[in-house]
Amino acid sequence: MNWDWQVFCQDNISNEVVQGCFGKGGDITYLDWMLSAWGWTLAVAGPSLLLALLVGSVIGTIRTLPNSPWLVRLGNAWVELFRNIPLLVQIFLWYHVVPSLFPAMRELPGFVLVVLALGFFTSARIAEQVRAGIQSLPRGQRYAGMALGLTTLQCYRYVLLPMAFRIIIPPLTSETMNILKNTSVAFAVSITELTMFAMQAQEETARGVEIYLAVTALYAVSAFAVNRIMAFIEQRVRVPGFIAGGAAGGH
Repeated sequence: MNWDWQVFCQDNISNEVVQGCFGKGGDITYLDWMLSAWGWTLAVAGPSLLLALLVGSVIGTIRTLPNSPWLVRLGNAWVELFRNIPLLVQIFLWYHVVPSLFPAMRELPGFVLVVLALGFFTSARIAEQVRAGIQSLPRGQRYAGMALGLTTLQCYRYVLLPMAFRIIIPPLTSETMNILKNTSVAFAVSITELTMFAMQAQEETARGVEIYLAVTALYAVSAFAVNRIMAFIEQRVRVPGFIAGGAAGGH
């Protein structure tokens, strides 16, 4: 097999090799295009993760509220709804169906709709992890907070959630990496992220091996960076001597 990595130095219109591999004066090489697509991948993943963490934390918390059966049912319904519908279907629903039902959303760019779809889809998974993290704590922690005169909201804010999030950092790492990979479905609504770049570039250049290997490397670099950042955070916030698995005995 003949490798031709100079494909990334070609102008994507004239296919002429550009010295230095970066376009000038409005010219765009395949390397420029790929880096731009990588930026779009990260741009979709970042807000989606923030939305998923915010919504997932709220839904996961209300699923553990004592004496609030309706809120628990509402949280359960959210998780089952968004977890059991394929992500690609949810992308199409947000892009084609929701704007038809709510005309005001027709003004939103496709980028925002993809972030909403990916964020809500992932929030259901994070909600399940938050619920499990809270329920893995000894009941004595909740009772101790209540004995100190804390309200339910204060008990969750100052006692339960800080400990629960320390416990669920490993699964949160996996979800963050999954969000990076799931951004690939954005190609379905014409957002030029890495997967769409790879599909279009290999059609134009007939150099699918080089294109897909480079894109795979960027996905791997992104996932590895997330893994290292989350490992650093886990090390910094770890509670010395606390073993989550031992919490089962407290129930």
